[in-house]
Amino acid sequence: MSEADWRAAGDRVETLIAASAAGGAVARERAEELVRLVADLYGAGLERLLDIAHEHGALTDDVLAALAGDDLVASLLLVHGLHPYSVETRIEQALAEVRPYLGSHGGDVELLAVSADGVVRLRMLGSCDGCPSSAVTLKLAVEGAIESAAPEVNAIEVEEPAAAPKGGSVIPVSALFSRIADGAGSDGAGGSWQAVPELADLAPGAVGRVLAGTVAVVACRIGTDLYAFRDGCARCGQSLRGASLTRRLGGDAGDAVLRCRSCRAHYEVRRAGACLDDDALHLSPLPLLADGATVSVAVPAPVAS
Repeated sequence: MSEADWRAAGDRVETLIAASAAGGAVARERAEELVRLVADLYGAGLERLLDIAHEHGALTDDVLAALAGDDLVASLLLVHGLHPYSVETRIEQALAEVRPYLGSHGGDVELLAVSADGVVRLRMLGSCDGCPSSAVTLKLAVEGAIESAAPEVNAIEVEEPAAAPKGGSVIPVSALFSRIADGAGSDGAGGSWQAVPELADLAPGAVGRVLAGTVAVVACRIGTDLYAFRDGCARCGQSLRGASLTRRLGGDAGDAVLRCRSCRAHYEVRRAGACLDDDALHLSPLPLLADGATVSVAVPAPVAS
């Protein structure tokens, strides 16, 4: 079964359960009980399978890492409480994936604690260099990474800076099966994650223009790091289609600059698209999440007029 097939199967299960409600409350309860019993049966089989592998010395660290790295297998292990990594470890791994993006804004994030009732406490560190789009995109990057890696988490509490040491809102996260559902989901207010699989094959030093949902995005890869911005030069307003990556004069090898083809404005990629020609200008960066097979871009929700 391909990835598309098992994602469709998960959606179909949800659809059938919802459709059973047409037969009344009893019909829906029976459908839910049937799914629950089948899931318990397969869960017991998965647990026994892992026990047998462990008894024969086949459940090595490499095998565990491979199981945890497969979306379908990891989702099933999570559902049955069999995932080899603790929720703290998975959250730390997820935060490590978004740190390059946070670092491009001069920021970072620290995991403070995970409570027994599934509440994650975080502290945002550093600054975002005054970028007006940072608040939404940073929120999307951190929340999306945690929701994907640890869907059993019930809420995320963000500790504010010293001026408000215990502030921050409580953010509900998706249901347990959200990882198997198709698409990246939405936070309901700030925007949504859009899968852009073609960016996974973007070569180092290359610049590509794609659509993330209905939003035009320009992406570029510096070494192994991938960066994305809304398509639009901050100086001339034209599309960045055909933009090129160049090395900053006197800069390090990885100190890349994105140059607009129309007006030749220069933007520092690793500094959230800050303009080298005008300190008041910058591109609009968008966070990225990559799982090795595809790439998702966080697209802020349209601003109501």
